Amino acid sequence: MVLKVKVESVEDHDMEMWSEPVSPTGQYFNSSVLSVSVISILEFENPLDDSSSLTLINNVFLPINPRFSSIMVDKGDEGKHWKRVEVKVEDHITVPHFPEGLTLKFYDNHFNDYLSKIAMEPLSQTRPLWEVHIIKYPTSNASGSVVFKLHHALGDGFSLMGALLSCLQRADNPSLPLTFPNFQKSAKADTEIKSLISLVPKALSGALNTFCDFGWSVLKSSFLEDSQTPIRSGKIGVEFHPINIMTMTFSLDQIKEIKSNLDATINDVVTGMIFLGTRLYMVATNEDAKNARSTALVLLNTRSIGGYKSVNEMVQNQEAQIQWGNQFGFLHVSLPELDQDDNILNPLKFVEETKNLIKRKKNSSAVYLTGMLLEYVRKYRGPEATAEYIHTTLKNSSMTVSNIIGPVEKMTLANQPVKGLYFMVVNVPQSLTVTIMSYMDQLRVAVGSEKGLIDPVKFRICIEKAFSMMFNAAVKSR
Repeated sequence: MVLKVKVESVEDHDMEMWSEPVSPTGQYFNSSVLSVSVISILEFENPLDDSSSLTLINNVFLPINPRFSSIMVDKGDEGKHWKRVEVKVEDHITVPHFPEGLTLKFYDNHFNDYLSKIAMEPLSQTRPLWEVHIIKYPTSNASGSVVFKLHHALGDGFSLMGALLSCLQRADNPSLPLTFPNFQKSAKADTEIKSLISLVPKALSGALNTFCDFGWSVLKSSFLEDSQTPIRSGKIGVEFHPINIMTMTFSLDQIKEIKSNLDATINDVVTGMIFLGTRLYMVATNEDAKNARSTALVLLNTRSIGGYKSVNEMVQNQEAQIQWGNQFGFLHVSLPELDQDDNILNPLKFVEETKNLIKRKKNSSAVYLTGMLLEYVRKYRGPEATAEYIHTTLKNSSMTVSNIIGPVEKMTLANQPVKGLYFMVVNVPQSLTVTIMSYMDQLRVAVGSEKGLIDPVKFRICIEKAFSMMFNAAVKSR
């Protein structure tokens, strides 16, 4: 099968000459202090045929961006650069061998242990910063899986997921591009934005929010540390500890029902669900830690676009190429406290509070001021000091929540139907990371948790309980 994806690439004779400065964020994420990667898992309906893997990577994946064929080199006073090298694709592909004839439960455990193993192993700096693992064994979720591990220095979740999706096609019609949910603002919202009367109080409150949020962000990134709780060990070097990665699936239609009842966004509902479930887990594990000080870093895409374009546009379009890289910010959001009756009577109140917190944070320029602060630190103290600042920001908080928009249609990879997909950010100095991705009519929530601290089964039960409470309350209140 020939995959018809046209991409721009560097000419072969220019390979040795191609060099691009590494972005400041790319340097932060690949430093002596931080080395963060993204693991993306594609699940397949049928047993895997990997006969076309080398061709697929050579002809489709590598041409997407020169960084996939480059290593990071230090050019002294010029700083770090991406240098184009010859790629030996076979060195980047691993096909592990598990014991034969095991039950799905045993393969689930082997698969989880394998993910934890590759999460902890650093990517080699002597070759391009990515690798592929082809798992030919079944699990409870799939007949086989392909795991991509890509260094965060290559780009953020938006860039990397766009690259991976460029290797896939629509199952119903491969000649058509994959499409993504539309996030254009409504005409009503545009009218309100244009109204000077509505802008004045918004600007004043935004200025106040900016002052408060930026000040608190600096404190959180310096010495104001979250409490040690059932979701935060506070151990030094926690990013090097083994992790569990487990997932759960929710109906987008049901989430939309909750959304419409609360006049909120899908992100508000899902984040509220995660916060409520996390508080339920904390109280179920240790009553004294029920409302301990806990902060989440909620990641935001700072690109000047509302969502994904089609895959071909993302790869070919010059504007989309400019949008490549690490372009995100984060909001410090305190987990709302769990009142006595929240886990029995009024979960929607909890979600409403989460929505209002995030809405207030968004009406603030603290994210951009933080970016300016990081640039100031980089300029006068260097990228390593900036990486240390980011490391402390992560370490002092309790969890990170990140989400990515997935395609509406069912996908295939080399004619093999994709049943599901999710991702996880690894080597982060936190005990808990939650990622969210949509695919077709479902939402996949993945949880990366420190082994020995967080019980993944109990945590999943608490998140699912939070969702059930929210949905039942939303249906009853209509």
